Amino acid sequence: MLIVGNRSATRRMCRPVRMSGPAEGAGPTSDTTEDRVSLTDLASVLWRSRELLEMLLFKLEEEQLLLASNRSRWLSHATREVEVVLDQIRQTEVIRAAYAQEVAVELGLSPDASLGELADAAPDPWSDLLHQHRKAFLMLTSEIRALADVNRDLLTAGQRAARETMLAFAETVETYGPQGQTVSGAVRRPTLVDEAI
Repeated sequence: MLIVGNRSATRRMCRPVRMSGPAEGAGPTSDTTEDRVSLTDLASVLWRSRELLEMLLFKLEEEQLLLASNRSRWLSHATREVEVVLDQIRQTEVIRAAYAQEVAVELGLSPDASLGELADAAPDPWSDLLHQHRKAFLMLTSEIRALADVNRDLLTAGQRAARETMLAFAETVETYGPQGQTVSGAVRRPTLVDEAI
């Protein structure tokens, strides 16, 4: 069960359904005997993708809170949850790409048409809905990218602090060489420690 906002829904991956054509058993046709994808199916997958991106944003914010508060005990759990959501996004993306290809062909576009091109070619009200999805995807991916960058910086700073702390107790220190690589082995000099820290 996935809860987003004030609504909850159990979602399954969408299955292709017949877009148009005669009723079941009305006689053989060349193109309608196979299942085809409709704009409704594509819209359902796009909603699912948006929900997953929102969930990823939430999980990244959880991870950031743990990093910022130095609560590394739960960091592996938070990272695992991010990976689970990323896997679900990958699976949904495969379905979305297949549905978008089929809808693009139905609309007379190239199979690799973008969501913006699909929205421009789709009839109303689908055009507005697809444009809204596109706008939401752009906003969510921008937020996710920014949050992932901050988390990466926090992880790097935490790793650097842990490394420096461990080196403070070792007999050697690490410095940088002329080409920027890390060099170990310098003799440790006496260190002044501020007891107020």
